[in-house]
Amino acid sequence: MSEKNNIPSSRRGFLKKTLALVPLVATASTGALALSPKSSKAAEGVSQHYVPIFFNNEEWRFLLAACERLIPTDANGPGAVSQGVPEYIDKQMELPYGHGGLWYMHPPFVEAAPTLGYQSKLTPRDTYRLGIKAVDAHCQQQFQKKFADLTVPQQNDLLTSLEANHLKFDELTGNAFFTQLLMNTKEGYLSDPIHSGNQSLASWKLIGFPGARADYKDWAGKHNQAYPLGPVSISSKRNA
Repeated sequence: MSEKNNIPSSRRGFLKKTLALVPLVATASTGALALSPKSSKAAEGVSQHYVPIFFNNEEWRFLLAACERLIPTDANGPGAVSQGVPEYIDKQMELPYGHGGLWYMHPPFVEAAPTLGYQSKLTPRDTYRLGIKAVDAHCQQQFQKKFADLTVPQQNDLLTSLEANHLKFDELTGNAFFTQLLMNTKEGYLSDPIHSGNQSLASWKLIGFPGARADYKDWAGKHNQAYPLGPVSISSKRNA
């Protein structure tokens, strides 16, 4: 979103840069393995057929639209929505992560460098609820439509403004909301499918990540060669 109306065209480069930066806590430390979905999906990896647990209908519409703009379906492969990323985010909101259970959430709350850890008084649940409400109110005032009903260029412009912190709301900054949304979208897109995102292992196949394969002995000495086998998930799901 660094340039106006320009979602990165090279998803492979975007994901390669992202892979080393994605925090593991949201997928590894929250007990997601024990979570049972509220309802079954009508079609694997298609978020429109999922009934959200945390988000209400209007929030869910926003999330579907925003995730599709952040990682859209294009010539490189399926995007965030078709890979179940909104489902991943929704389920995280009902786990300790969503409630701020992974951080010390007591005052004083001060502005500080990111290296000093999470400083906001808002939990991820609060950030989404307040952020979506504020963005939809802004869109309603400016366009007489909610975010999900805007054109793609308008949605791109809005997300760009959030990232650049040009939009500031009463209870949080636009950049704080955008950062939360983008981070969780990347996490879900690169996660193991057992956490509901990356349902067809498309992102792993795109970046050449083999996943949970157990034996690489035959390839230990083969440097600078692409691994020929497709990725495997924790549950043995495969993408040849």
